[in-house]
Amino acid sequence: MNPLSRRVALGAIAAASIPAQNLAEEDFQPYGEHPRLFLNARRLRLLKRERERTSVRWNQFETLVAGKAQMPETGFAHALYHAVSGNAEFGKSAIQFALKSNDIRQAAIVFDWCQPILGDNAAKPLADKLRKYLSTPPSKQDIPTMRDRTLAAVALAGHDPDPSKAALEQLVKAWWRKDVAPNLKIGQYFYERKDSYALFEMLHAVRDALQIDLREDAPRYFKELPAYHILSYYPATFPAAENEYRVPFYDGDGDPDLLTAALSRAADLSMVAFDTNAQETQFVQGWLIHDRFLMRGTFGIPYEFLWANPYQPGLSYYHLPLSMHHADSGRLALRSSWEDDATWFHYSQGRVQFFEEGRRKERAMTSPAPVEIGGTVVHFGRDEMKFQPLNAEPQRTYVIGLAPRSRYDLEIDDEEIVERTTDGGGIIEFDFPPMQDRVVRLKKLRLPSQESK
Repeated sequence: MNPLSRRVALGAIAAASIPAQNLAEEDFQPYGEHPRLFLNARRLRLLKRERERTSVRWNQFETLVAGKAQMPETGFAHALYHAVSGNAEFGKSAIQFALKSNDIRQAAIVFDWCQPILGDNAAKPLADKLRKYLSTPPSKQDIPTMRDRTLAAVALAGHDPDPSKAALEQLVKAWWRKDVAPNLKIGQYFYERKDSYALFEMLHAVRDALQIDLREDAPRYFKELPAYHILSYYPATFPAAENEYRVPFYDGDGDPDLLTAALSRAADLSMVAFDTNAQETQFVQGWLIHDRFLMRGTFGIPYEFLWANPYQPGLSYYHLPLSMHHADSGRLALRSSWEDDATWFHYSQGRVQFFEEGRRKERAMTSPAPVEIGGTVVHFGRDEMKFQPLNAEPQRTYVIGLAPRSRYDLEIDDEEIVERTTDGGGIIEFDFPPMQDRVVRLKKLRLPSQESK
């Protein structure tokens, strides 16, 4: 290799080792034509092909919309129908809804998806509505609110670039990277399950508009999230008039909230659409493809039609482990099998819940007896404790309810003491080698941990 070629090659290697964000400043100004939200060219082609093939999802969606059923989210549903079918009647219906409604999320979607038929009489007031919303500081900074600001900013970009760019830069740099992502990584940022769909709408909108993947700021959290979503559903399903629902973990008494169940499925569908090649989401696809869970009601069918890809193969969730320690969030979910009558266990934020014999049960953290489910053992922790393995077989073991992000000495008879640090939920995970008649001792260190995972 001549000297010049060698210098060029070395320069290329050096450039490749520099993080992308150091090679060029991030640009927070979205570009491109409408639609910018969710309906990228590939997805829109898929949906139009679903219409041509008269798929089950399209037929159900069209039956309800064209049949003038009362859709709970009229702007979203009618704008989607217009974008796929070209039917101007429903596009105009979506526009009228957006002009009258205070729902910024739906207004942004309608403004983005119905651009060809907006006209000046609708375009200006809708743009003014989005602009006014972005100019007002948010009253709270939870995920649904920041999702709404994201959609408004992306939809408005190109019409009024300055407030759009400012809102997106503030969201990514100040809110997400300084507040949310660091706290996701240490188990200090929690959101309700129904808000998981809003999270993925925001992830899609930011990546599609700015080519920024917000997951990269908390990579382990999002790598573990798909399996946790699957394991955190109760084993038994809930039969509703329109379809069966898988029900995610919830607190409180009474029947499950089917709106949350629908949004949880929508989150799973959009999670798969966000990263179709990842093995973790291929298991979620295998979880989703059973037709008895296809959302057929007026609320769920627009989400089902928008995000589902029935042509994408999935991996069988039967190959997933029966335990899931979502370490960054400090949560643990177990089940005895993948059957509907399985025993199920969940721990989060200091609370334990069981599901067995068709019933949800809570259990006090002061319980001295360990729990064994699906070959995994859970011990209820104390700052100083000792116990023996339940048998001589290798065991995946968790101790829960310890002090969060704290250091503990772990000692097994005839072995050296090792130091372990709990996660944000106070969980220590370890594997017992095959052993019998040996005692395990766990003791909290006096000095608080100065480390975080």
